Amino acid sequence: MMTTLSQTVSVFSNKAINLKSVASFNTIKTLRFNPPSSPRSLSWKFCRVQATILQDEEEKVVVEESSPLKNFPNDDEPPETGSASALEKWVIKFEQSVNILLTESVIMVLDALYRDRDYARFFVLETIARVPYFAFISVLHMYESFGWWRRADYLKVHFAESWNEMHHLLIMEELGGNAWWFDRFLAQHIAVAYYFVTVFMYVISPRMAYHFSECVESHAFETYDKFIKAQGEKLKKMPAPAVAIKYYTGGDLYLFDEFQTARLPNSRRPKIENLYDVFLNIRDDEAEHCKTMKACQTHGNLRSPHSYSEDDFGCEDESGCIVAQADCEGIVDCIKKAVAVSTPRVKQN
Repeated sequence: MMTTLSQTVSVFSNKAINLKSVASFNTIKTLRFNPPSSPRSLSWKFCRVQATILQDEEEKVVVEESSPLKNFPNDDEPPETGSASALEKWVIKFEQSVNILLTESVIMVLDALYRDRDYARFFVLETIARVPYFAFISVLHMYESFGWWRRADYLKVHFAESWNEMHHLLIMEELGGNAWWFDRFLAQHIAVAYYFVTVFMYVISPRMAYHFSECVESHAFETYDKFIKAQGEKLKKMPAPAVAIKYYTGGDLYLFDEFQTARLPNSRRPKIENLYDVFLNIRDDEAEHCKTMKACQTHGNLRSPHSYSEDDFGCEDESGCIVAQADCEGIVDCIKKAVAVSTPRVKQN
């Protein structure tokens, strides 16, 4: 009898211990479980970086103050490893240094050849400045043809940018900037070389290609700004070219709004009364290009301004603003993501 009773007490005590262990395990599991943020909150975190970087200080477009080394969507989320972060910062710094060196080299050539010939310099500059958008579109179409990924907003915005630069070029041609054979020869051959360099750069690292284009647009802004300040009174007495009046005040300004990704559509309507107004708007166009190129350096950060409503422009409304990060930026990014997926992570106890 006593043996049976002791066995029964032993069974109950074992069950009690097991129940206590299960309860403590559930408690620990509950304490350790941190529910992830909702998809809407995640999309808000990814959408905080927008193409309004220079909107508050539109005049401030400087090559040396280009995109920061890294803007993580969530400041509370550190990078995976310190070594990877340091390497990426070094790569970005190297890319930007190369771009600035290339830009300054071209500027030195233009300064030497076009010191007192402003319209010819502008013709060469506009012939070169529209080339990156051709290159971006070419590579994006290649990706679509291969069935890798599609980026409709990028195609729309880059085409609108090339359309804007084409009208800048037409204005300079109407002002006589292409009168000399040498200027046409130089501009066209630099443009061809620049096209293939940009295509190669965009395939390898779109971030680097966008920064290079930002450097070119920044120089264009500064060039026009200096010209306006030096020749402003003279320009106010000269008539505006017909192509400029048609482009800036024409009926259909959809493409004019499309390349200005930091603005709501219809928020900028230029007034063209003389040549001063023309160059003022060309300068402001270059500032808008700088903003767009800066925004493009954050992968998935570009959207057509016509895809926003007035209420959710700039992602102030969380709905409908999800940045797709699944695809690759370029060959380097694809290799990096492939290595990250194939490398097993060591679980820490």
